[in-house]
Amino acid sequence: MEVMKSIIQKYQHKRISLVEAGVTRHRSIFNGLKALAEDQINSKLSKPEVVIIHDAVRPFVEEGVLLKVVTAAKEHGAAGAIRPLVSTVVSPSADGCLDYSLERARHRASEMPQAFLFDVIYEAYQQCSDYDLEFGTECLQLALKYCCTKAKLVEGSPDLWKVTYKRDLYAAESIIKERISQEICVVMDTEEDNKHVGHLLEEVLKSELNHVKVTSEALGHAGRHLQQIILDQCYNFVCVNVTTSDFQETQKLLSMLEESSLCILYPVVVVSVHFLDFKLVPPSQKMENLMQIREFAKEVKERNILLYGLLISYPQDDQKLQESLRQGAIIIASLIKERNSGLIGQLLIA
Repeated sequence: MEVMKSIIQKYQHKRISLVEAGVTRHRSIFNGLKALAEDQINSKLSKPEVVIIHDAVRPFVEEGVLLKVVTAAKEHGAAGAIRPLVSTVVSPSADGCLDYSLERARHRASEMPQAFLFDVIYEAYQQCSDYDLEFGTECLQLALKYCCTKAKLVEGSPDLWKVTYKRDLYAAESIIKERISQEICVVMDTEEDNKHVGHLLEEVLKSELNHVKVTSEALGHAGRHLQQIILDQCYNFVCVNVTTSDFQETQKLLSMLEESSLCILYPVVVVSVHFLDFKLVPPSQKMENLMQIREFAKEVKERNILLYGLLISYPQDDQKLQESLRQGAIIIASLIKERNSGLIGQLLIA
């Protein structure tokens, strides 16, 4: 209980009530239902019309699936997500030989979430036997067995799989990275000139990453629009520094991110982009100014912000500029997708 309280506090979750678990799945659920029931002494929560039961090991449930099972439960009394079987289910005999197998096409895998009219599932748990509480695993079956309520079965999404084994953690991490990499905000130090190199980079990003939403905002006007983008949970920022030769604009963006609660749940990627005409300015001179990114990166990493540097060649020739921007876009896409901690504070060159 103390560990869970610390998790809730750390990630600033709201409207959470904790109930102590039981020794089995069904006993834990029953404890949760009791906390919502009106007939329990010291009950501080109000009884809902519908209750949803879900597994913490299925972290990728979508709102649409929740809506479907709740709507179906209101009409039928109970509802649950299902998925097609990917393997045939067999029953072994006592001597370890095949007894019989189920026809895969006629059966489905029961998944979570499941939803119930509260009165239905609470009555089922009140009536069920100690054997059910100790060894049972299917809530829909309890509603059918004790309340004669036939659950409506709702097709679930492929993302309802359980994080069960260590290898599943890597798959889950990959899904999270994919989901939080679907939007990029290009932050510029000016908003007037449409020919601004930041706008050119934005167009190249849109062209190269056609599956990713790319937007742009200026740091002017106290960053009101930018603050809204942060509130809308964009986890990837490309800060274009053109009118200044150092990290002033990037520092402004970092300050805004640190003041928000965006970084609490997932790491935020910030790519600080700088442009340089290598023919006019010696690379060593520019690089010396920009190497302070390492110190910035160390500081903000503690707040779950991953800061990278990108130096893009800025030739006068339009064709060469487009190629430099394209190379820069490829590097940006890789940094956002991989979220490689080994490259934090590095200054990459396109």
